[in-house]
Amino acid sequence: MPILHHDMMLRPSLTRSLPLAIALACLPAQSASADHPKPTADSAMTVMSYLSSLPLQDTDRSGGDGSVPKHDTNAYSLPAKNLSFDQRLSFSVGNSFFKSPWVIAPASTTARDGLGPLFNTNACQNCHVKDGRGSLPAEGDPSVGLFLRLGLPDSHEDSWSDEEREFRRIAGVMPHPVYGTQLQNAAVPGIEREGRMQVDYEQVTVTLADGEVIALRKPHYSIVEPGFGDPGAIALSPRLAPGMVGLGLLEAVSDETLLEWADPQDADGDGISGRANTVWSLAEQREVMGRFGWKAGQPDVRQQSAKAFAGDMGLTSNLVSSTDCTPLQKCEALPDGGEIEVDDNVMDNVAFYSRNLAVPTRRDIDDPTVRQGEQLFRELECASCHRPRLTTQSGGVAEQLAEQTIWPYSDMLLHDMGEGLADDRREFEASGQEWRTPPLWGIGLAQTVNPATGFLHDGRARTLLEAVLWHGGEAQPSRDAVVALPTDQREALLRFLETL
Repeated sequence: MPILHHDMMLRPSLTRSLPLAIALACLPAQSASADHPKPTADSAMTVMSYLSSLPLQDTDRSGGDGSVPKHDTNAYSLPAKNLSFDQRLSFSVGNSFFKSPWVIAPASTTARDGLGPLFNTNACQNCHVKDGRGSLPAEGDPSVGLFLRLGLPDSHEDSWSDEEREFRRIAGVMPHPVYGTQLQNAAVPGIEREGRMQVDYEQVTVTLADGEVIALRKPHYSIVEPGFGDPGAIALSPRLAPGMVGLGLLEAVSDETLLEWADPQDADGDGISGRANTVWSLAEQREVMGRFGWKAGQPDVRQQSAKAFAGDMGLTSNLVSSTDCTPLQKCEALPDGGEIEVDDNVMDNVAFYSRNLAVPTRRDIDDPTVRQGEQLFRELECASCHRPRLTTQSGGVAEQLAEQTIWPYSDMLLHDMGEGLADDRREFEASGQEWRTPPLWGIGLAQTVNPATGFLHDGRARTLLEAVLWHGGEAQPSRDAVVALPTDQREALLRFLETL
């Protein structure tokens, strides 16, 4: 069904720490941009006083009472420890729908038919490998866990009509008139696939203070073999499927808690200007705070799940009743699985499963090197955005998610990460340079669960150090401070991250 009809989108001691002072003294003068000047001495002292006062993580249960001590290839796939017996049954049903493949209609398996007409994969688990991050494609292989979001470039916004601007306010992005909002690299018989994503890497080197040279991969994306002609002007935003643990806990943190940290105009002068994304809730038919997705473009787990069914597999639901087919692609005449292909019961179980995947416990939290790295994480002001501790609200959420002290290392807000990570594709209020602070819990097990994955929104970083070195914008001073660290302190910082 077409995506471009507007009515469809409306449906249902106060001194800087010695390591940081030494590091900042070594930085080049141009490391801070005009948009993100280095913080003033007074603001820096205030921030460091606050960050230094934060308690170090005193428990290995990063996900509260639901945390599980699992650290192997199945570390992300267990139900939260505090689920009841009946809840575990619902979790198992959701797990079945998450793992099992959907098929092209018509089929004898009517509960799972309706795949396509355009799609990227046929099962959720294919993207979220073992409930973790997606895989980067090997050369010549089709890409499943990494795909391209599409749209018209931000530079075209001045020419949009009032109606188009209103459409974008509701939809979040202005779709490409032919290719929609996502490049689908597979199709049912009777229609061309949209094309294939190609990524070429350019090597960029960074020399650390101790002389070690790190080679970074700068990706360049393109669409090859386009099925519906040359797309012309188009914004390409690569997205790696993120990990799934702890989503229900993040959903259970109140808006008020997160908005306390928002400082869109950088009123305190600390160089950090986090802000919430404002998105459209399909269920509530109003603007709400965004939480999920790389740009915080979805308000809750259920809508995130429904959007993934529609965009990744071409499956409709009561919440998202249209797929990414555009009128020019003429999908309406092709067989489908009925007006609603993912019924409310299936959606309920998949959303329950997604909300209740357990966060793995931390390892070695009392190791002296790990503690040193954790303190450096605060002193280098990484914790200004990657906020260590949150508490979920007491009311209005499921009992197993309520009043939990959790350690996700995220403020869930948007931050300008600089031109190096920018995609020129606005999503609701998030600009091309803004990204949501991703939670870090479980990150040390990402490549244990899936050795073929990477870090950052497009997987370009092969290691955690590479991911740090890509930070720019508001994070530029912290990134530069890491570059300037002595070897032993840098290794302690990375050792800490590996235990999360």
